[in-house]
Amino acid sequence: MKKTGTAYFVDDARTWEDLIQPHLLEQEKPYEIVKTVTLGKIDYENFITDMLVSRDYLEDPKELSFRSQIWECFCVRQRGRTDAVLVMPDRDGFIEWAAYLPEGSLARVKRAGQ
Repeated sequence: MKKTGTAYFVDDARTWEDLIQPHLLEQEKPYEIVKTVTLGKIDYENFITDMLVSRDYLEDPKELSFRSQIWECFCVRQRGRTDAVLVMPDRDGFIEWAAYLPEGSLARVKRAGQ
């Protein structure tokens, strides 16, 4: 089952801090997580502090996300933490759009069909 919810996506974010912006709830987009990438502490810290670098784990063409009414995205998280970053990568592993899911959000994300 895929996880769904709504989130505020930011175009071309440099760090996770760029994802934390005041916004209206109407600006949040419905999303569906099609793939989860779980990283160790150092790899996750590298990821959230430099989101402009191409990442091999975001290059899987058979699972690439495309924008439609529901944004299909990858979920990148650190092992043992409950916050995450949703990403919509391009074909080369660069992040086009990203959204931050704060601490505890993954536990509250609805599973489709429930």
